[in-house]
Amino acid sequence: MTNRPIILGIVGDSAAGKTTLTRGIAQVLGVENVTTICTDDYHRYDRAQRAEMGITALHPDCNYLDIMQQHLALLRTGQPILKPIYSHKTGTFTAPEYIKPNKFVIVEGLLGYSTRGARDCYDVKVYLAPPESLRTEWKVKRDTQKRGYTAEQVMAEMQKREPDSEQFIRHQRQWADMVVTFYPPSDAPNDRNGHLNVRLVLRPNIPHPDLTKVVSNDADYSNTAIRLGLDRDMGKPVDVLEVDGHATEEQVIQLEHFICSETPNLLSFCNRDINPGLGKVTGTTGEALQSYPLAITQLLVAYHMLRAT
Repeated sequence: MTNRPIILGIVGDSAAGKTTLTRGIAQVLGVENVTTICTDDYHRYDRAQRAEMGITALHPDCNYLDIMQQHLALLRTGQPILKPIYSHKTGTFTAPEYIKPNKFVIVEGLLGYSTRGARDCYDVKVYLAPPESLRTEWKVKRDTQKRGYTAEQVMAEMQKREPDSEQFIRHQRQWADMVVTFYPPSDAPNDRNGHLNVRLVLRPNIPHPDLTKVVSNDADYSNTAIRLGLDRDMGKPVDVLEVDGHATEEQVIQLEHFICSETPNLLSFCNRDINPGLGKVTGTTGEALQSYPLAITQLLVAYHMLRAT
């Protein structure tokens, strides 16, 4: 048992789904118990300066990684920080914010695992790795609807960022305890949102629940909606849990209840009447959709955070 805050890292490229995952995990843990910060606030230059200098926000030289690392170390010991604030809407900085950590701290952003000192501050590390085609769709949708860009501007910016994405963002996958990949089913490649499958790479860095008690790992499981198997990721052996977007509540409920029963504090969150927001995503027309793959992912991450307390 520890009295210090438990820190979760969620790292991934722009529009990889970090905020959606974070929102559900915070609900599971209780929003009153969670402090959420974004490492993108540690940009060194504003948008106009980056354009003038020809540097992208993804490059380490464009970020105060040393201050980010110092702040994470302070949060880990329960101390407050004065965190910078970067506005993605205006591309400028606003007044810093006084942040006092709660029981849980979720740290999301682009470069959260970029230094050894920062990595040592996390109890659980998650990396989001959607297919690039899907991430492109998400980024175009978000930046045109919420940040005032045209689709052409978004695509041009992504092309300019690609070398830094490859060198500095995807490189961080190697340090994650879990790698989360939402992807469209092969028989319906245009399915999106609540119909996406998820592939969870579970590395042996942290003790995962014994999912073989509830999920078959037989060789012939191609027709099942929930699958558990062995694979290699970045050359190392890993367990892989896959949940299809078309899985029904009846198919996932046993797995959800097993994860929840392993940690008593999670039990109430398996009741969707009590926790209707778990696994919720916004559809293309703004409607709320239920994603069981997302719900399983959120519960599994929350499981690890609670086990770390």
